[in-house]
Amino acid sequence: MADLPHLDEEALAELQDVMEDEFATLIHTYLNDSKERIASLKSAMKHRDADAFAKTAHSFKGSSINIGAPHLGELCRQIEKVGLEERLNDAPTLLSAIEAEFQQVTAALETLMAGSAE
Repeated sequence: MADLPHLDEEALAELQDVMEDEFATLIHTYLNDSKERIASLKSAMKHRDADAFAKTAHSFKGSSINIGAPHLGELCRQIEKVGLEERLNDAPTLLSAIEAEFQQVTAALETLMAGSAE
């Protein structure tokens, strides 16, 4: 898992080709939605709602993989399993890893966007 990149540049290039002028909107929407998903994961963990936790993780996994963030997607897959197996006591460590990886992905996407704006 550690060998998965923060961003899949090939997937992002394909997305950029397909989305053209809407690519920046897609990236901004993903980043904003992801912040909400992290907040939802924290809330579900706090309220011990394993079902909501797993569903949010599943959704976050899909959007991360689709946007070209494979490492984040893999972390979301792991945390989804924690929710499905109702092992929320294992969630805080993985949730911290997701937050750290999301910061890496955000920085990389912002750098990419700055480079494509030139």
